Amino acid sequence: MSLADTLQPLRARWRQLPEREKNLVWLSLTLVLAALFWQFSLKPAITTLRTADAQARILDAQLQQMRAAQAQAQSLQKQPALDFDEAVRALTATTQQTLGTSAQLSMAGERASVTLKDASPDALADWLAQARLNARSVPIEARLTRGSAADSVTWSGVVMMGLPPR
Repeated sequence: MSLADTLQPLRARWRQLPEREKNLVWLSLTLVLAALFWQFSLKPAITTLRTADAQARILDAQLQQMRAAQAQAQSLQKQPALDFDEAVRALTATTQQTLGTSAQLSMAGERASVTLKDASPDALADWLAQARLNARSVPIEARLTRGSAADSVTWSGVVMMGLPPR
């Protein structure tokens, strides 16, 4: 059975319809096609146009952050290398200045172990940034637990920092 044979009863029924009903069928078919065209072609394009400015601002902000990180990385690469003893002195000074009595520093080979007790999140973040910049030291391992003092959040635990080789 061919397609023409299958469509033959529909064609006969179409010829028998009054002109008014034919017009209504064409109108409803046009409305359905217009709705589909709107839903799948125009609406997504208009939505994209409406949100393009906001997305561009977000992407520009991300680009600025990436450029700042790139500039910081390049400045770190240009800094002269520290030897082990200078790095230990810088890490010790940074720890005392930034964390004060909430941290205790101990050395184990080419690693420094920093034991924290109720350190504030801001001080911990500042210390990590200063340790990276001043002592060229990065965290290798961290086991921290979140605690809460009377009115703020604190961190306690151990952070292992890598130092330049001897």
